[in-house]
Amino acid sequence: MWNQNNVSNLLGTPYPIIQAGMAGGVTTANLVSTVSNSGGLGSLGAGYMSADDMKRAIKEIKNQTNQPFGVNLFIPETPIVKEEQITNAQRLLEPYKKELHLTDDRSFSELQTDFEKQLEIIFNEKIPVCSFTFGAPSKELVKELKKEGTIVIGTATTVEEAVVNEERGVDIVVAQGSEAGGHRGTFLGSFKHSMIGTFSLVPQVVDAASIPVIASGGIMDGRGVIAALALGAKGVQMGTAFLTCNESGAGTSHKRAVLESAETHTVITAAFSGKPARGIDNRFTREMQEFERQLPPYPIQNALTKKLRKEAGIQGNPEFMSLWSGQSPRLSRDISAKDLLESIVTQVEETLGRLNE
Repeated sequence: MWNQNNVSNLLGTPYPIIQAGMAGGVTTANLVSTVSNSGGLGSLGAGYMSADDMKRAIKEIKNQTNQPFGVNLFIPETPIVKEEQITNAQRLLEPYKKELHLTDDRSFSELQTDFEKQLEIIFNEKIPVCSFTFGAPSKELVKELKKEGTIVIGTATTVEEAVVNEERGVDIVVAQGSEAGGHRGTFLGSFKHSMIGTFSLVPQVVDAASIPVIASGGIMDGRGVIAALALGAKGVQMGTAFLTCNESGAGTSHKRAVLESAETHTVITAAFSGKPARGIDNRFTREMQEFERQLPPYPIQNALTKKLRKEAGIQGNPEFMSLWSGQSPRLSRDISAKDLLESIVTQVEETLGRLNE
């Protein structure tokens, strides 16, 4: 059976299909629990969450499912930022804020989420699966998590990053191809040299790593699952496919933008957060493109644009929103997460049946 392998056994799920831990409110408790109840692994994107919000969300998930689920965290980053970079970025953002009638008090919070408090909740709540992005967790942390029975998943955009994750002791590594929506998980070297397509990245990571590999990037249906398995992956991680599901917390404007876009409409931009991410091109990404090198890095730029993005969402103005999406938006659907998973499984089995004829 295609779905019975070391990944589904490790995760304790009927299918080796992981819903990506998309941060920023997309992964509601309803989405996570529905995916887990339907045979996949639902994941809470807790990267931006405070410890209290994270704890509340986990409680909601546990109230809705008794199946395994995961929590995704961001490895903290503390870049050196010059004051003039912040001032310049604020100046560049002023016209957009005025257009949205957003009062700019020129103040913002640079504080990152308390990673240590997030980890305390992972341990206290005995989370079944914990995944990490923007870096590899330390050997000590991985050891402590595994001691508590938590499965640890790392993220890699290159073979080198996958090897580092394996050296740190993670159980599974996600190979994030360049087609993936949202932030790049690159943490070694330049992101430009890490823009490797899923079809190219996965088999090279499989050959270099002895731990199970999960394919991610551009996978939207059963055909993508079969392709990933053929390349040596033991499962898939899907983000954009679940973003447009009914249970997703993505705003209406965001969902509509994805559902109505084509493969030529996405770009890699650092304008919203200071970190390269794939999303649907809009006025903000186009006009800010020439200034990207002047902007402060993540998480500073992310904090600077927070009010702008939030207000644009409230007003339903997609031109100033971070419309994260992978490169296969034509394959997105407006359905429930349960129906999506069922359709993926059916397509995999029907396609495998035809291939075996």
